[in-house]
Amino acid sequence: MSNENETPYTGAGNLLHQAEALQRILDTCDLIREAEQVPLEAALGRVLHQDIIAPINVPPADNSAMDGYALRAADLPASGSGSLRLTGRVLAGHPLGSAVARGECVSIMTGAPIPDGADTVVMREQAQAADGLVRIGPGHRRGDNIRRRGEDLQLGETVLARGRRLRPADLGLIASLGIALTRVFRRPRVALFSTGDEVCNPGDSPRSGQIYDSNRFSLRGLLEDFGAEALDLGILPDEPELLRSVLREATLSADLVLSSGGVSVGEADYVTQVLSELGTVSFWTIAIKPGRPLAFGTLGSRSLFFGLPGNPVAAMITFIRFVRPALQRISGQALEEPPSFEVPCLDALKKVPGRTEFQRGTLRRDDAGRLWVGVTGRQGSGILHSMSQATCLIVLEHDRGPVAAGETVTVQLLPG
Repeated sequence: MSNENETPYTGAGNLLHQAEALQRILDTCDLIREAEQVPLEAALGRVLHQDIIAPINVPPADNSAMDGYALRAADLPASGSGSLRLTGRVLAGHPLGSAVARGECVSIMTGAPIPDGADTVVMREQAQAADGLVRIGPGHRRGDNIRRRGEDLQLGETVLARGRRLRPADLGLIASLGIALTRVFRRPRVALFSTGDEVCNPGDSPRSGQIYDSNRFSLRGLLEDFGAEALDLGILPDEPELLRSVLREATLSADLVLSSGGVSVGEADYVTQVLSELGTVSFWTIAIKPGRPLAFGTLGSRSLFFGLPGNPVAAMITFIRFVRPALQRISGQALEEPPSFEVPCLDALKKVPGRTEFQRGTLRRDDAGRLWVGVTGRQGSGILHSMSQATCLIVLEHDRGPVAAGETVTVQLLPG
C-alpha cells in the first residue's frame, strides 16, 4: 500500500542502512553508573545493578506437595493394602516436633514440613481413614508428593543476573528468598519536546494552520512503558536561539534528549543545525520508511540526542527501532529485540529494494487456526489511527522487493 504523506522515494543514495545506524547509536551509548536501593514493591520494571544470589534454599526444607498422609516408604504395601496408625497432624508452618515411627503415619497439609522419619506422602484421596487407622493400597513409591529442599533455588545460586529488567514473577522469586530491598540502576532521564509553530497543545484553541501535538504523548507513553523518567519540556517554536537555550539546559539533567519535528530539509527545520553547534551529529538520514529524517548525535559531555521525524507514525517507529535499544544500553539492561516471527501476509505490499520498511499490521487466525498478518489500512506516516489499531510491525528487509499476497513476512510485536 502506498504511503501518502512522504516524498516519493528515488533511491537509497547515501542514506545509512538501518542496521549500521543502530550499531553507531549503541557504540555511542555510555552506561548509567548510578544505582539505588528500592523496596521490592517498587522494583517492577527496574534493571538489576547486581546479581541476585540465593541466601537460602527454596524451599528451605522438604515439604508436602499435596494434602495427604506422611509415612515411611518401608511401610508401603507391596501388594494388596495395608493399614497404619494415624498419630498426628502437620499444618503448614508448624513442624510436628516428633518423628514418624514404623507402622505410623500423620495427616499433612500442602506446604507443611515433612516430619523426621517420613519420606513419602500419599494423597488424601488415595487413602481411607477410619477409627484411627489409614488404609493404603498399592502403587505408591518412595518420595512421592514431596517438594525437596532447594528444589526451586539452591543456596549460593545466581537467581537473576545483573542487567535483567524485573518482571512480576521476578519480584515473587526475590521475595521467596527473603530479600526486601533490591539494588537497581537509576532510571534514565529523558528530556522530551516537540518543535514547530504548526503544533499546539490539546485543550488549546488552534490558530489557522495549526494541528494538535500528538507526538509528545505517544513518545511519553513509550518512555513510561520502558520505565524511563520523562522530563516534558512542551512545544518549542521555530526559534533557533530558544532551541539552543533549551538544549543547553536539558543536558544538565538528561541522559537523553528527544525531540520530534524539525529534522528535515525545510527552511524552518533548525534542530540539526543547532545540534551541530552544541554537540556532534553522527547522522541524520536513514534508509528506512517511514522515518528517513532521523538526527542522532551527542550534546555537551553526557547527553545523547535523537531528533525524530515530525510525522506521528515515523516518530513512533524510529523510537521503537532506535531510541528504545539506546535506552536499554544506557540503563544497564540486556538488549532485547521485540519478539518477531514469520507468518504469511494477507495483502500484497509495494516495496522497492534499498531501504527497510515498517508497515503496521494486525495478527489474526483463519478457520484452520493458522496465523496470518494483514495491514491496518492506509499506511501513510501521518495516519496515527493505523498505529493505534496495530499489534505488530511488518518488517520488509532492506533488499526485499514487492510482497505478493500469501508470501511470508517477518512481523515484530509492538511494545505493550
